[in-house]
Amino acid sequence: MARIEWTPELDTGIDVIDDQHRRIVEYINDLYDAKMRNDREAMAEVIDNVIDYTLSHFGFEEVMMQDAGYEFLNAHKRVHEMFVQRVAGLAQRFKDGEDVGAELHALLSRWLINHILKEDHHYVPAVKAMTERNSHQEQAKRKGWISRFFGG
Repeated sequence: MARIEWTPELDTGIDVIDDQHRRIVEYINDLYDAKMRNDREAMAEVIDNVIDYTLSHFGFEEVMMQDAGYEFLNAHKRVHEMFVQRVAGLAQRFKDGEDVGAELHALLSRWLINHILKEDHHYVPAVKAMTERNSHQEQAKRKGWISRFFGG
């Protein structure tokens, strides 16, 4: 069990997603710290936080992929759902008194890095293309407004 260090290879190039991933890494490191202190109360709080934040992140990511027309959205959602089930199972075992801190930390660490490097990097081109299209459309709207306003 060790702390996770963010590396440039984990960047997707989509700032909002990278910021969310970094926050999940912070939660994983908070879990590590709580485990090292043998602080069960802090571990419980971190587990709740990481589950809530991860669910929120998944929802955001899925809407973004849907808006981008990402062709493998349903498969990506299934990966998210399976992960949530695994983490929920560990969280329940923790609530039942079992010491799952190291197991949960290992799962979160391994899964997050593999998920970013494999699944998440696949949707980046579709999202960036959508962002570029939206930017061009917004620029065209502004140019149209300026022309109408100034009579050009």
